[in-house]
Amino acid sequence: MVTTATGQQSSSSVDGRRTGVPALYDSQVRHARRQMMDRSFSHSIYLWLVDLDDLPRLPRWLRPFARFEARDHLGDPQLSIRQNLDTYLATQGVDLGGGQVLMLANARLLGYVFNPITVYWCHRPNGELECVVTEVHNTYGERHCYLLRTDEAGRAETEKDFYVSPFLTVDGQYRMLLPVPDERLAISVTLRQQGRTALTATVVGTRRPATPRALARMLVRRPAITYRTAALIRRHGVALWLRRLPVVPRPRHIPQEKVQ
Repeated sequence: MVTTATGQQSSSSVDGRRTGVPALYDSQVRHARRQMMDRSFSHSIYLWLVDLDDLPRLPRWLRPFARFEARDHLGDPQLSIRQNLDTYLATQGVDLGGGQVLMLANARLLGYVFNPITVYWCHRPNGELECVVTEVHNTYGERHCYLLRTDEAGRAETEKDFYVSPFLTVDGQYRMLLPVPDERLAISVTLRQQGRTALTATVVGTRRPATPRALARMLVRRPAITYRTAALIRRHGVALWLRRLPVVPRPRHIPQEKVQ
């Protein structure tokens, strides 16, 4: 079986519920564009939910297919993901006091990973949710973090200040729905610009146990998922360009402190 670094499967209490980690979510991603051109697409993926203090240890034969490395996320690649997240939170005046952090992300697979968005649910030692961090990557190798204070339903709003799509300006507001996953994963991000919905992205999935058998099944059903995700993003971008959707010049990226 897949074990954690402590040698056993973990079941952690979050917001009064039991959240077993590590876990796999067999999911569907859907993007719907509403600005200048109506266009939507969807594709199947799977995502990991892991405890940053107790990352899964896979059997040797599966390790090339699921690795969690600091270089793929915010901060110093020589430190751990947890250390880097705590360092970033400190720049925002947040101290979790050692509370649990759950991360939803793609794992590095056969030497490559691309995470359009990684979500961190950051808890206090008593299990209460302190904040949520969304780490966004674009296809230019840049990353940006949004620190969110969600309500009881997992809702939050924040200003957009990072270039992601070459067809959308860096302005507007994100409306996010980010409840802590349980048996179901259901998160969404809606971009509002000039009072109208420009883009909505949703991820909906069903929890699966993170056993070697379940992971092997995912690898067969969703082969080379990280490569496929990056390729599909580029393919959809080319399709929009061929339809003569105007390209927004990419502004100079100003890295956030302790993020990139």
